[in-house]
Amino acid sequence: MIRRILIANRGEIAARIIRTCSALGIETVLAASDADVESTPARMADRTVRIGPGPSPMSYLNVDAVVRAAVAVRADAVHPGYGFLSENARLARACVAAGVVFVGPTPKHLDAVGDKLTARSHAVAAGLPRLPGGEVSSAAEAQRMAHAVGWPLLVKAVAGGGGRGLRVVESSAELAAAIDEASAEAVAAFGDSRLYLERFVPHGRHVEVQLLGDGRQVIHVGDRDCSVQRRYQKLVEEAPAPGLPGDLRSRLHTAAVALARRLRYRGLGTVEFLVEPERDAFWFLEMNARIQVEHPVTEALTGLDLVAEQLHVADGHGLRLAQEDVVVSGHAVECRINAEDPAQGWRPSPGVVDQVAFPVGAGVRVDSHIQPGSAVPPFYDSLLAKVIAHGPDRPAALGTMLEALRRTTIDGVATNIEFHVGVLGSPEFQVGGVDTGFLARHLNRLPETVARRG
Repeated sequence: MIRRILIANRGEIAARIIRTCSALGIETVLAASDADVESTPARMADRTVRIGPGPSPMSYLNVDAVVRAAVAVRADAVHPGYGFLSENARLARACVAAGVVFVGPTPKHLDAVGDKLTARSHAVAAGLPRLPGGEVSSAAEAQRMAHAVGWPLLVKAVAGGGGRGLRVVESSAELAAAIDEASAEAVAAFGDSRLYLERFVPHGRHVEVQLLGDGRQVIHVGDRDCSVQRRYQKLVEEAPAPGLPGDLRSRLHTAAVALARRLRYRGLGTVEFLVEPERDAFWFLEMNARIQVEHPVTEALTGLDLVAEQLHVADGHGLRLAQEDVVVSGHAVECRINAEDPAQGWRPSPGVVDQVAFPVGAGVRVDSHIQPGSAVPPFYDSLLAKVIAHGPDRPAALGTMLEALRRTTIDGVATNIEFHVGVLGSPEFQVGGVDTGFLARHLNRLPETVARRG
């Protein structure tokens, strides 16, 4: 049984995992960099161990350091959270070799979906639709494929994520430069220069389906819309995805489960789709083999603790939920509060938090790791908090969220709180069903104070 767990992550996700483990009676050990040994998660955990200096390659991305720490504290399991090493097959294999449970999919699963081309092949075999495209190894080959795929198109890194190694190309004249830029960025970010092309859908929506499997059975836990993005970084997520016809939603769920069943998937996972409701069409994008940042909106709708379910499966048990046990109620929305300054080109804003005030009340949840005096190091993602609002329907959830944002105060570092108020209050977002180009097209139409800061 998992009695002691090493959490190989930081920030709000580390705090969130600690809370569930504490409720389950599982001892927690936080693996922290030198920059995080005095953090809120470090104080929450039963014990903290240093794994290296602040920069993530020397700490949170150091597989050997994480495994050594797990063995040294006699942890039964390692929970990688999201980001960092959460989808790293080498860490999963090293944990197995050390006799430590990796809280996540098997190394085989990580190999199958971590490489986007391999994931695409599994998706096709499972019957999922995909956009035209494929791997290219030279500019000349890219030009030939581009003419077959059509314009506009996307250049994508095979090992990519978070918008890195990704370029939209409108014409043949732009392609060679985009190939060079994407390849260089992919090498720097992932150590892998491989690229592929894919048809670009300008007005598609980003919809994902939450899955849970135990290696034998798979269920879905509803869907989420993550179309409000800036440079392919999600900012606002909501569940369920608004305005989808019932049949289209059902087909998305069925397709996601079909892929996971083909893989005999174990653990939490998310299948991401590009959706065009007007054409009654969707296409497979990728599968994320980890817990997602936006999982709280699904928890708000279902009443489930997805981390608890993840730990239950990792402990060697079968699913304790059948599909009919998953009941979705109401609507939920999440806003990511980041330490960044829209008025300065969205520049990250490291520093020290002076004052913090988060909203409390019915229908509001805040996942955060900051409090007065918390340091915001320059080494990591700028996420400070996630504000989640739940209501009986979408208008109620949005109203609760707007009020919650207005009652959220973070001083000492710049944040994007005002920006979120503008987005949620914009007429197009209020209607629902915006596509991934919404922010790029409408930033200047947001309320004046937000547009000026953006």
